[in-house]
Amino acid sequence: MPGPHVQHEPSGGSALPAPVERWFAGVGRTTRVTLEHAGGLGLLFWQVVMAVARLKVSPKAVLRQMYIMGIQSLPIVLVTGSLAGIVTSQQGGYQMTSAMPLYVLGSLVVETVVLEMGPVLTAIVLVGRIGARITAELGTMVVSEQIDAFKALGRDPVAILGAPRVLAGVLVMPLLVGIADFIGIVAGMAAAYIDVGLGPESFLYGARLFWHSWDLFYSFTKALVFGLAIPLISVHMGFQTKGGAEGVGVTTTQAVMFMTLTILILDALFPPLMLN
Repeated sequence: MPGPHVQHEPSGGSALPAPVERWFAGVGRTTRVTLEHAGGLGLLFWQVVMAVARLKVSPKAVLRQMYIMGIQSLPIVLVTGSLAGIVTSQQGGYQMTSAMPLYVLGSLVVETVVLEMGPVLTAIVLVGRIGARITAELGTMVVSEQIDAFKALGRDPVAILGAPRVLAGVLVMPLLVGIADFIGIVAGMAAAYIDVGLGPESFLYGARLFWHSWDLFYSFTKALVFGLAIPLISVHMGFQTKGGAEGVGVTTTQAVMFMTLTILILDALFPPLMLN
């Protein structure tokens, strides 16, 4: 009679535990998606550069986008810059001690607004106002097959829709940041006079005492980088939209998160690269 059947364990080793396997799978998916987006952004940037170099971008379309991004964004930029200066001045005045000259508050407000608060808060505001609008607009055109119609007619969607928005963002963002810096300093100076009695002369004396011309260049460099990143990411995400109206909503939400995280990461990279 045949003996009992004996099962042998495979000699290839035991499989990974399920939680560990799921973790590695999640890391793999995240890495793949990140690399896909990075490649798509690089390709889109190259297409925009070539469209501008070949003079395929309509100046009228660029001016229209500059009006939408710049003039129509001025009220929220003015409010944001003013509040940044006021809050910085109030917090700085609260922390001042009798052993520290009050005019130092002028340097604190100016340096904080110019180096950090002006560029970053303006960029965050434009992520919600401009970035989300571009993503939703282009995403709607994708799901309604308007982009396919452009391609069927031999028209380049990047040159017609993408490049004007990216170019307008690069041109407008430094202007908006400059306005935000100026209004933030003026509002901070007024708040310092109201809260701690620091006069404009003493405020400006403290500001000049620790001022470096490089600080303004640093602020505008941030503005240029943010002005490129916001429309570039929003155009890329808009062209990647799928799934109808629900897909437009999902893609817009992802784009806002992507742009906000990108702004914060770029902001963290600036000090070691440009201030050391």
